[in-house]
Amino acid sequence: MTHDPMIARHAVVVGGGLAGVTAALQLADAGVHVTLLESRPRLGGLAFSFRRGHLTVDNGQHVYLRCCTAYRWFLDRVDGTRHAPLQSRLDVPVLDVAAPHGPRLGRLRRSALPVPLHLAAGLAGYPHLSLAERAGVARAALALKSLDPADPALDGIDFGTWLGRHGQSPRAVEALWDLVGVATLNATAPHASMGLAAMVFKTGLLSEPGAADIGWARVPLGELHHTLARKALDCAGVRVELSTRVREITRGEGGRWHVDVDGERLDTDTVVLAVAQRDAHALLPEGALEDPDRLLDIGTAPILNLHVLYDRKVLRRPFFAALGTPVQWVFDRTEASGLTEGQYLAVSQSAARDEIDTPVGELRQRYLPELELLLPAARSAEVRDFFVTRERTATFAPTPGVGRLRPGARTRLPGLCLAGAWTATGWPATMEGAVRSGFTAASAALSALGRPHEHPLKEAV
Repeated sequence: MTHDPMIARHAVVVGGGLAGVTAALQLADAGVHVTLLESRPRLGGLAFSFRRGHLTVDNGQHVYLRCCTAYRWFLDRVDGTRHAPLQSRLDVPVLDVAAPHGPRLGRLRRSALPVPLHLAAGLAGYPHLSLAERAGVARAALALKSLDPADPALDGIDFGTWLGRHGQSPRAVEALWDLVGVATLNATAPHASMGLAAMVFKTGLLSEPGAADIGWARVPLGELHHTLARKALDCAGVRVELSTRVREITRGEGGRWHVDVDGERLDTDTVVLAVAQRDAHALLPEGALEDPDRLLDIGTAPILNLHVLYDRKVLRRPFFAALGTPVQWVFDRTEASGLTEGQYLAVSQSAARDEIDTPVGELRQRYLPELELLLPAARSAEVRDFFVTRERTATFAPTPGVGRLRPGARTRLPGLCLAGAWTATGWPATMEGAVRSGFTAASAALSALGRPHEHPLKEAV
């Protein structure tokens, strides 16, 4: 079926997370009339904020890297870049509280030298590894640089096995590879696809000198992913319907689509289904995928976030990573939350399957003493509040073999496209992957409509 590109076309995007918002903006920018449907009362998906008393709290800490060109496009598109600046140069404080002679601070840094020399000085001075381990890390990094992350063979093995084959000690895995990998993949090395690990480390550390520079929101995530995103959608002419659950998606006559919500049927030329994999499985019409049950085989992985309010300042850095303790990453969220007295720290715990259902009281007893080991000033501070947010299905599980389960944007039914970080983006479940999936789904939808369009990034996604 051919389409006259001059005739007005309509698209329905189901899901208002980063993937859905991106797809909606791309379609609207190409001249398509877009309706975005979101079951929640807000946009942003799993990167959102909520109110707790006088505070605005993010459900979890999210960061991005300079190499995340798609998410940086998103920030620009919603006029949010100034609210989520990048480091001028990668600098990660890493505190080891189990060092033989007492707590020791090290730093993962880069220089302005070309790849891979940009990491040489930082690695040479990294105190949490022995000289032999640092040399071994350098050799493994060079081996990583030669890999193709898209090679299906890499998806079939786990990152831990590869690291073992390349001489990485358990200490090197703990103090470097998992320090980065757990936060980006939401899995430890033995449970992570080598293909996805290669993507993370090759792109982030071995593509450009500044690729791994870290950015994070200095305002609540809801300001970026809901308020500013909603403003951008409104300005683009997108009709946004929140608290609206889609009941059924069916194909009508002449290749048109019907999207049923409570009390209304929307007729449209194309549908972008940008929801979690299980929700997509429930809504997919028959014949959309050759084996739709594969979506149910894509597992999920949780993230646990601990929120601690002290009556005084106990941390002088914006964030740090930790070794020798269950604590993984700690961020200062005082200013962003609106707290005016004391300090608010967010502790981000990825790959938290063993603790995701642990009662708040137990987590408090376990983690407050650990924070006192890491932050001596916390020992004399009063804890004014301690609460927990749990995302049980925060990401898809990046297990070996997951690559063959992830579908592309195009389905077998013309005009029906898929988006979401769980689709075949080549990236793990990150904000970057979500935005990239929105690009790909919008491109597929526009191609089906016969609409000429350009990719928003110069690089291929």
